[in-house]
Amino acid sequence: MQSDRPIFVVGCPRSGTTMLQLMLHSHPRVAVPPETRFLVPAYFSRRAYGDMRLADNRRRLATWIAEGRNTKFRELGLDAGEFVHAAMLGPGSFGSVIGMVFKCYAERFGKSRWGDKRPSYYRHVEMLMRMFPDAQFIHLIRDGRDCIASLKEMPWYKPDTFHAAANWAEAIDFGRRHARKLPEDSFYQLRYEDLTADPETELAKLCAFIGEDYDPAMCEPRHMAEVAVPKHKVWHSNTHREVTTAHAGKWVSKLEPWEISLCEDVLGERLSSLGYELTGAPRADREHVAAFKSAVSKRRTARARKYNRDRLTRLREPGPTAALLTDGQRMLAGLPRQRSAELLPR
Repeated sequence: MQSDRPIFVVGCPRSGTTMLQLMLHSHPRVAVPPETRFLVPAYFSRRAYGDMRLADNRRRLATWIAEGRNTKFRELGLDAGEFVHAAMLGPGSFGSVIGMVFKCYAERFGKSRWGDKRPSYYRHVEMLMRMFPDAQFIHLIRDGRDCIASLKEMPWYKPDTFHAAANWAEAIDFGRRHARKLPEDSFYQLRYEDLTADPETELAKLCAFIGEDYDPAMCEPRHMAEVAVPKHKVWHSNTHREVTTAHAGKWVSKLEPWEISLCEDVLGERLSSLGYELTGAPRADREHVAAFKSAVSKRRTARARKYNRDRLTRLREPGPTAALLTDGQRMLAGLPRQRSAELLPR
């Protein structure tokens, strides 16, 4: 039986997650859309939409997704009215309304399986598992020094080097935690450097993890960039070219000496454990280390505040949270398998 489990691509920003998104989207059975902005905010405001067993509540949530100013639904190329109609006729759970967006996107390409990519999802794996209990996660890891060097060049990235380093450390620490806690068939990690050096081998292993046959088209993701990367995202221009190792190790010329010292001082253990060689740079200045620790603390505090509020919401959930769109989701809910055609409007 072919798998229909959702696939989520996560990792520190600038780790190559868009390239991996396109590789997966190049598979004949899998569709992974451009980044959207509705899943996380919808989850944390789910009480405002009420019990999704009521069709009118599903309509309100779906309408916000389709018409909200910042949800980026328009970049999916879907008809808003058709999606809202499908959500209203779909299963009565919060995750089902969210998942219906991606299901509709997959059907736009004639595919039967969907995924989603957003780097920051590494912080929300538990949340995603509540909505999609059969989900599979792929954590793409890149040398933290390259991630930081690349983030510094992004027009949308406003924080400083210390916050960029804290971001990478956070992603690695979450990855370690997920690897310990999640089943082997639910969480997979691979390095950007290995993927670009030998995409065929790495993608074949990745396909074995997600339960799909490897397809050679996955090694040519640039062919999908035209349809799956919004044109305004000029910082993803490399995705329109062949897969290359040329972008690995650029931090050597792009980071200042003090930034290299900081990275190897505060990230050294993590870098070494992942197979990244250190240069033996001098120890970082105390004030730089203190600034990094402050950035880590601020990120941890903000995250804890949000999830502490969510714990209270969980005590009074407005309705079912888990999606009922896939065979696995329905099995976990004690329901029979359902044909995909039964989930869509006639």
